[in-house]
Amino acid sequence: MKLNLLLALFLISNIDYGQLVQSKSYNVMLRGLLKHDVKEIGVKQANQENDAIFIDAREKKEYDISHIKNSIWVGYDNYSIKPLALLDKTSKIIVYCSVGYRSEIIAKKLIALGFQNSMNLYGGIFEWVNQGYPVYDLQNQVTSKVHAYSKSWGIWLNEGEKVYD
Repeated sequence: MKLNLLLALFLISNIDYGQLVQSKSYNVMLRGLLKHDVKEIGVKQANQENDAIFIDAREKKEYDISHIKNSIWVGYDNYSIKPLALLDKTSKIIVYCSVGYRSEIIAKKLIALGFQNSMNLYGGIFEWVNQGYPVYDLQNQVTSKVHAYSKSWGIWLNEGEKVYD
């Protein structure tokens, strides 16, 4: 039993998530926070996925400050599948939130609903912005503002202008 546990821990610790985020400390936090039970995609690869549909799993006030271009808001606390009603269930879906915790849970829900090609954006919108990719406001204009969720989570957002409500 102990051997199996040690082997599992060894395998998990050797997954190369370091290529998905730039900060080693951010990566360590994410490795401990996330369950990693849905497919994950890094921001560089996600940005190259021209046919992917981005789903925002943050709260509306966060989405309203900024979001990934053309993303569909579904929320988290008041999650709703309604905005996805017309999507083909074979669509490539990339779900994101601030860091990847809420989006991992929503991606898992989408998979259970038949959206089998759903994945979690590893590092979330924070890593998206940290790596220099643009975010947009409600007028579809590029903005530097990012809702940083809270001061304790905002430490992981190194670029852009942090907004707290």
